[in-house]
Order: sequence, then C-alpha cells, then structure tokens
Amino acid sequence: MAYYAFKVILTAAIVVAVSETSKRSSLLGGLLASLPLVSFLGIIWLYVDTGDAGKVAELSKSIFWLVLPSLPFFLLLPVLLQRGLGFTLSLLFSTGAMLVLYGLMVLVLSRFGVTL
Repeated sequence: MAYYAFKVILTAAIVVAVSETSKRSSLLGGLLASLPLVSFLGIIWLYVDTGDAGKVAELSKSIFWLVLPSLPFFLLLPVLLQRGLGFTLSLLFSTGAMLVLYGLMVLVLSRFGVTL
C-alpha cells in the first residue's frame, strides 16, 4: 500500500509542479509538461511491478503511435481560445478532435498490421 501511495504522490507532485511553474513562466511550464514524465513513470512503474521488458516495449510502442494524434490538440486549443470560444468549449472541442484522431490512428495502424 505504501508503494501505491508513493506512486500517486509522486505523480501528483509532477502535475502540481507543472501548474505552479506555468504561473511564473509559460516557457518553463511548457518545457516541464512536454517532457514525457508520465510516460517515464508509467514505464518505470510497469517494469518495477512486472519485471517484463516485453510489456515495457509494447507500452513504449503504443505511446509513440498515440503521441502523434495528440499533437493537434495543442494547436487547436490556443486557436479556439484566441477566437473567443471560451475555455470549457475550447477544451471539449480540442479533446473531442483528439479522440477522433486517436480512433483514426488505431484504424490506420490496424490496416498496416500494427496492433497497439
């Protein structure tokens, strides 16, 4: 149970660090947020928990392919905000677009024999 609590606290601390850093500098906040910290931690926790390098390799491959359709979210969100759509609608629309792109990526990859 202590190990699980440690994982939760460390992960939450990273999110708080991004938020607090972003208040002072969007550049530093963006840099911290763009680091694949969640991926690093997920990979580390998976290996520590299972010791299975094959599972780590599969997770890494899935992360790679699913990062690509997530990138337009970071382009669409500021455009919608700058056009005055409002935070909630901009976030919902950008997230919806990202989810559609995830689905399309999975479909396209499956047609080329890539399974995630």
